[in-house]
Amino acid sequence: MHRMDSSEFFKGKRITLMGLGLLGRGVGDAKFLAERGAELIITDLKDDEQLRASLDELKQFSNIRYRLGGHELEDFRDRDFILKAAGVPIDSLYIEEARKNGIPIKMSASWFAELSGIPVVGVTGTRGKSTVTHLLEDIMKRAGMHVLLGGNVRGVSTLALLPEVTQNSIALMELDSWQCQGFGDAGISPTLAVFTTFMPDHMNYYRDDLDLYLNDKAQIFLNQKPDDTLVVGAQVAPVLKKKYGSKILSHVVVADPAYFPSGWEISMLGVHNLLNAMCAIETARALGIDEEVIKESVATFKGVPGRLEFLREIHGVGIYNDNSSTTPEATLAALRAIPGSRAILIMGGADKGLSMQELLSFVPAYAKRVILLTGSGTERLVTSNIATFMNAPVYDRLEDALKDAMDSAVEGDLILFSPAFASFGMFNNEFDRGDQFVELVKKL
Repeated sequence: MHRMDSSEFFKGKRITLMGLGLLGRGVGDAKFLAERGAELIITDLKDDEQLRASLDELKQFSNIRYRLGGHELEDFRDRDFILKAAGVPIDSLYIEEARKNGIPIKMSASWFAELSGIPVVGVTGTRGKSTVTHLLEDIMKRAGMHVLLGGNVRGVSTLALLPEVTQNSIALMELDSWQCQGFGDAGISPTLAVFTTFMPDHMNYYRDDLDLYLNDKAQIFLNQKPDDTLVVGAQVAPVLKKKYGSKILSHVVVADPAYFPSGWEISMLGVHNLLNAMCAIETARALGIDEEVIKESVATFKGVPGRLEFLREIHGVGIYNDNSSTTPEATLAALRAIPGSRAILIMGGADKGLSMQELLSFVPAYAKRVILLTGSGTERLVTSNIATFMNAPVYDRLEDALKDAMDSAVEGDLILFSPAFASFGMFNNEFDRGDQFVELVKKL
């Protein structure tokens, strides 16, 4: 499909968009489809009030009908396509209804891959996928490639990139487990797949079944062909080999931090970023990019906002925003990576059902103080004695937590905002939480 065809393809198509959300991706998909003359039904569990910001951006379209505050089975019959958002339950009876009626289920990233026909570099993994994706974008752009960045990227509708496709475009996508699931449903995989790391995550969604979670992520390579490439982080390589073995048809390259090129520099903090850099380096090599270009990018790339991001120093106190750490492993990696002595750690939030044991055993060694934000996960911490042990106060306002941290910090201290939990409850979503923290720090 070429630049001209996308408008023709969607014209008059009856599409139910399931899950509008507030991250901007659903709105982007809806806008794109409505502009191309599709007949849309938008359905979401949230109501008008909760979705106001997203709905305001769509009010000019007369070809959109809304079903908010819940779904109805009739919206999943007699449609040409269902476009579903990430995180729709595995056993959704609405998706079941659509399948029963033979209606194709699509997701934005994989549908773009199907329709655009251009090569796709896809990056997944429990930790590191954003960093690897953005470092790769930097490398590929330096190499003069026409890169279309999509997938799990804030505010970007991957479908809406279709009009930008040219003959020499290449798509670069960060893919979470749900988006990989979408590739699996479509029976395709990216031409060049990257699998960074694998650890328990989203266990609340996958009902404590680690195999279900791994199998969704594995869709990134299970439909690859022999001339495709799979770059695998050293940590996850043995897991994939053991579980999928002969089902992996593509050419496999293991990214191992032990082989980080000698004499090269890296400006990102933390030993975990050596693995991320190696994943990007091996992928760039597979794309045939010049070593000098790769070297220069790795040396200057500062990392992704919200991942161990240094915000500012006030009265000799450094403040780091690590809002994207929504798992205990990620927060532990951050604690290990930040320079200097022990940190004042602000953490807490909504429970994902992950084990906190390892993080809690290391916290006293890396943090001089812990300050907690309310949430279902925090409640679990409070009953685990760590709160008592570290004498940690619990706040239901981020502002109060930051104020306490600043009041108790002395010159040479570091404040690390690294939640280790999801953001629901106190915040609309993870981005809202990060934005609020950055704004509060600016005002200090």
